[in-house]
Amino acid sequence: MDNHSGVGVVDKAAAILGALEHGPATLAELVETTHLARPTVHRIALALEHHHLVGRNPSGAFVLGPRFSELAAAVSEDRLVAAAQPVLTVLRDRTGESSQLYRLHGNQRICIAAADRPVGLRDSIPVGTAMTMHAGSAAQVLLAWANAATMHAGLEGARFTAADLALVRAQGHAESAGEREPGVSSVSAPVWGTAGTVIAAVSISGPIERLTPHPAAVHARSVTEAAQQLTEVLRRTDR
Repeated sequence: MDNHSGVGVVDKAAAILGALEHGPATLAELVETTHLARPTVHRIALALEHHHLVGRNPSGAFVLGPRFSELAAAVSEDRLVAAAQPVLTVLRDRTGESSQLYRLHGNQRICIAAADRPVGLRDSIPVGTAMTMHAGSAAQVLLAWANAATMHAGLEGARFTAADLALVRAQGHAESAGEREPGVSSVSAPVWGTAGTVIAAVSISGPIERLTPHPAAVHARSVTEAAQQLTEVLRRTDR
């Protein structure tokens, strides 16, 4: 395959990124692999690092940056939303509670799909609603497996602690009662992307009188299974 597009700097950047697909590399190793001049590799690698396309591991070697996980998540979102509606509908019918799917967006979480409880008291979250990352079981799930910087920023002012997030990771789900809004309980579980990161949270929510202050005792399995279904959809469609 011809690796030359005619735009020199793009071709050189692509060569560096291609070399990093195989794992961490020092500057000298990148020079050897790409056959580019050392000053050129250094200049382009630093520019790529500025845009988070390249990062550094603890030993200082260059690695692919976090921006690739973000881009991969964005590519997966259309497939995720398309698959989510039937899964959320089944989850709603199974639990009798409104169900939602949230994605992390900056310092907020966005509801990207939902299935409302048709009658009675409910916790309706319209698609497109931006919500806090400082409270709620979905916020806990999205932060529990986030990178250190995102987790640290999310914990500032949060109504949960680092120890709470450790428990979420251990259990594989989160619950909250009156944390985001008085009188509302919720249960959430992670959806994993093909890059090995949590890209969304499946939730149910409703009045605490019906869900109780400990809704995971009854509903954690249903919510976790729904999240696992969406994880598997992403894995199948990425093959």
